Amino acid sequence: MSSTMPVTLTIAGSDSGGGAGIQADLKTFSALGVFGTSAITAVTAQNTQRVRGFVALDPAFVRAQIDAVVEDFDVAAVKIGMLANAEIVDAVARALREHGLPNVVLDPVMVAGSGDPLLEDDAVEAVRDRLLPLAHLVTPNVPEAGMLLERELADDDTELRAAAKSLHQSCDVAVLLKGGHRRGDADDLLVTTGTEHVLEAERVPGNVTHGTGCTLSSAIAALLARGRSMDDAVTQAKDYVTRAITEGVQLGKGQGNLHFFWEYYGNEGLP
Repeated sequence: MSSTMPVTLTIAGSDSGGGAGIQADLKTFSALGVFGTSAITAVTAQNTQRVRGFVALDPAFVRAQIDAVVEDFDVAAVKIGMLANAEIVDAVARALREHGLPNVVLDPVMVAGSGDPLLEDDAVEAVRDRLLPLAHLVTPNVPEAGMLLERELADDDTELRAAAKSLHQSCDVAVLLKGGHRRGDADDLLVTTGTEHVLEAERVPGNVTHGTGCTLSSAIAALLARGRSMDDAVTQAKDYVTRAITEGVQLGKGQGNLHFFWEYYGNEGLP
């Protein structure tokens, strides 16, 4: 028996609320037609309102999960999310180098949508210096881009374009600077070698925001695994996330949840 279904790997934290992290990644992978595998870096106690706390896993065990997946599957793309601390960053970076994994999409998760921290302070430097150069695409929002560049960024088109170019040039990595934290429309900027692409989108009203960054990065990884170009993968992933927000559901008492499987069934449940 043979299969042509691509395999993707998510390296990220677990969300007990089910809307972000590993849970969001695996749902997105399934919705976009790839087989999802995972290496869990941390276990969080969180819901749609806040992160109550998290426990980081032993870095050696994070590495063991990655090795177990890679030795058995032909991984076509990798999404990286919450890494918790510098030791886990180092373990993941070594695994990427030694396995030569393709299509690495790095979502530099530093703070949850609720504002709760998800990355220790000393790990930001490790992400910037050891992990960013190994990625093929990095997907920061404006505050995260500022942390990676070690300066606060103003909500200004010219400055943000320069910031995305600086990240791209410093590590030779494609940069998708997300506009969700900006005023006005939710436009994103993709900077690759020699090209810039503004992905325009009207801001969807409401509070369906839980897990949007995780979902976007995992959608891009899934589409890269399916052979899309970087530009096409980013464009189609943004369309998927926008629709998942539009069809979102209010299940908890805080941020609304994305509807990952809007294409297959409605808010009322299975047909």
